[in-house]
Amino acid sequence: MITLYHNNRCSKSREALALLEQSGKAFTVRYYLDQPLSVAELTALLKALQLPARDLLRSKEDEYKALDLANPVLSEQQLIEAMLLHPKLMERPVLQVGNKAVIARPADKMLALLA
Repeated sequence: MITLYHNNRCSKSREALALLEQSGKAFTVRYYLDQPLSVAELTALLKALQLPARDLLRSKEDEYKALDLANPVLSEQQLIEAMLLHPKLMERPVLQVGNKAVIARPADKMLALLA
């Protein structure tokens, strides 16, 4: 199963969607701002990305600064909880194909997963 975690207001996310549409493969779009991920889904996505939660955070968002998410003492669980409460903190777009995923910035990073 192919899933694109997508924010239509993001130009990079729209580029990834266009590339995915051109691939001809069947996929699902998850508008994660409207349908936030659960703890289990976010944890599974991080496992598929093979990244710690900190690497999926958007550090330029106001919430990142307001919540002091740069603080190195914050646990993995605290960072996950921050993304659950504030989905726009999650980097985008993310493409997941089965048990593998990639942050598609730039969109070309998706090509290896789609091959």
